[in-house]
Amino acid sequence: MDLGWVWTLLLAFVISYLFLTLAWNKMYRNRALPPGPTPLPIIGNMLQLPFGQMVKSMMKLSEQYGDVYTLYLGSRPVIVLHGYDAIKEALEDHADTFSGRGAFPTVDGFFKGFGVILTSGEHWAQQRKFSLLALKNFGMGKRSIQERITEEAQFLVEDFRNRKGSFFDPSSILTLAFSNIICSIVFNERFDYDNKESAELVRTANEIFEHVSSGWGQMLDMFPTIMKYMPGRHQKIIPLFLERQAFIADKVKKHQQTIDTTSPRDFIDCFLIQMEKDKQNPASSFCMKNLLMTVENLFFAGTETASTTLRSGLQVLLKYPEIEEKVHEEIDRVIGPNRSAVYEDRSQMPYTDAVIHEMQRFADILPMNLPHQVTQDITFRGYCIPKGTDVIALLCSVLRDPKAFKDPEHFHPEHFLDENGGFKKNDSFMPFSAGKRLCLGDSMAKMELFLFFVTILQNFSLHSPVNQKDMDINPRMTGFANQPLPYEISFIPR
Repeated sequence: MDLGWVWTLLLAFVISYLFLTLAWNKMYRNRALPPGPTPLPIIGNMLQLPFGQMVKSMMKLSEQYGDVYTLYLGSRPVIVLHGYDAIKEALEDHADTFSGRGAFPTVDGFFKGFGVILTSGEHWAQQRKFSLLALKNFGMGKRSIQERITEEAQFLVEDFRNRKGSFFDPSSILTLAFSNIICSIVFNERFDYDNKESAELVRTANEIFEHVSSGWGQMLDMFPTIMKYMPGRHQKIIPLFLERQAFIADKVKKHQQTIDTTSPRDFIDCFLIQMEKDKQNPASSFCMKNLLMTVENLFFAGTETASTTLRSGLQVLLKYPEIEEKVHEEIDRVIGPNRSAVYEDRSQMPYTDAVIHEMQRFADILPMNLPHQVTQDITFRGYCIPKGTDVIALLCSVLRDPKAFKDPEHFHPEHFLDENGGFKKNDSFMPFSAGKRLCLGDSMAKMELFLFFVTILQNFSLHSPVNQKDMDINPRMTGFANQPLPYEISFIPR
């Protein structure tokens, strides 16, 4: 090639880049958004967010820019909230304005605005109200769901006994147990732990959780237009969701063939009945697509986070057997060895309750929360945030706040105990988020964690093949979700 052409192309590139940079900086400087690291054209603040280190990087940036700052994911500005005061002020004091759902490119390509968790506006309001009512009708927060959880806990105990003290990874079996609770509400059935269909549901859920939380998921969130054409782990997310959707669609089809509109059996029946009622209403959000996506949402909300929390908590007890021993003592004193635990026992078991709360705090399953979005222009702490701006509320900054928890990087049940050994509430405990986007199944998750945890510890002592000093119980902090490192455990009958 003629060198003259090379120099011409190079000069054109340099001039174009300088022009783009100047135009970008002018646009960036003219915005009245909160301060933050200066973004570069196209890539935004990519250089401040190392691959797979998004959460840690955001926490670090708050030290420089404060509790409310702006970060550019590619060319998209996102407001980051750090600490209890900022997050409470936004999600609770301005609940309506911050109730929108922000962009979540890792899964938006599949859900496309359908379902109950990843939607906004009137359709979201319809779906959330309906889902809450339907879940309550089928026992959430009531004795009927407690009986289902207690029954499932006994199946879990039986499975552990049959393993005769062998060491194994508890991930799948715990996920199956929690999955069966939501299956009983959604499908009106439970699955044996060796059932191939339920095993596939668990496998795909775990893999999706892993891929979304990976560095590849981080890159997809930052550059969705480019990354959807690039190879990597993120390309497996939608195919895995499609596998799950086929399973759910088959269940829905069978429900359509056997439904009795006068006696709904489960969530799917209730939704189908509502679809029929609203079929002449063009403003209704009750359609087949929303049914499939809402069931998928309920599965993830009702399975992955709670089972991962319990898995993390059992790992902690392997490292700190003295905590396990104190839980054993309280269970023996309040419940004894023979009767099944009931949720009402919690009020008489402050130490166990504190351990479970500390499990949730320490596990910190969703450190960045799900993204929010402001639904109208708002002046927040002196900054103008325009309608449609995405917001990330760093729940990890609340759950690991040294002002609220004396030693936040370590596991201490005393974070939730007063000087007399009674249970002590803490306003900074918000693992289920806050405001109008509070987790749909928070009351059910609390009951599940208590009953599963207590039933396991009532029947077994926990053992590890690894020396306690060599155990790493700190969760992997990569992106969207935290997970404990893989481990093996043995359940020895007491």
